Amino acid sequence: MGRAKEIIVKVIPSKIANEFVKKHHYSGKVVMSKLHFGCFLDYKLHGVLQYGDPFVKKNVIDFVTDSKWNEMLELNRMAFDESLPKYSESRCIAVSIMLLKKNAPHIKWLLSYSDATDCGDGCIYRASGFLLTNIKKNFNLMTKNNDTISVIGFNSSSVIKKRLNYDGTGIRAFLNKKGYKPKVGFQLRYIYLIDKTCKITVPILPFSKIDEMGAGMYKGEKITLAERKE
Repeated sequence: MGRAKEIIVKVIPSKIANEFVKKHHYSGKVVMSKLHFGCFLDYKLHGVLQYGDPFVKKNVIDFVTDSKWNEMLELNRMAFDESLPKYSESRCIAVSIMLLKKNAPHIKWLLSYSDATDCGDGCIYRASGFLLTNIKKNFNLMTKNNDTISVIGFNSSSVIKKRLNYDGTGIRAFLNKKGYKPKVGFQLRYIYLIDKTCKITVPILPFSKIDEMGAGMYKGEKITLAERKE
């Protein structure tokens, strides 16, 4: 693992985390996270992991049997610069999970989504022990001049609504009127069980399903898992 073992992961203020995410996350945007981990190498911040509640928790809470409202988190933003060595991302996720187990033992499982429309198919999650539980066509993103907006995110963001002078009409129709067009791709859903006694209620898919559905991507480019290994 080399120098990846030297990375220090610790809680940092939301302001610092959000500034880093805006600069280094492919979306350029932040969401309402409540726990922020900074990833430091040689005393410099090179990565951020942000955990929080899903947009609509009631829609996902039953993915794990008998899950209570406060027993799960979503890893909803993960951003790294280009300075970190190989294996750094999975190392940082592993350490953040260790810190959760120690300091928030009531958290039993994690949810995360990988956007294979703009970024990748979740190779970091797979390397970190997450299980693939869904692959679906993603019609949630709309784009104009490299400004990509999530329809779901728009609905909960007063900042975006104000920026675009939202008039209260249907969101997709409004964005179409503003010149935004659908950006079709795939969204992959991953689950990690911190408490291994918990049971996942949704189907667990083999990673080969990614290639079967043509959802494989790396850094925004279409690529199969086999090609990546080569």
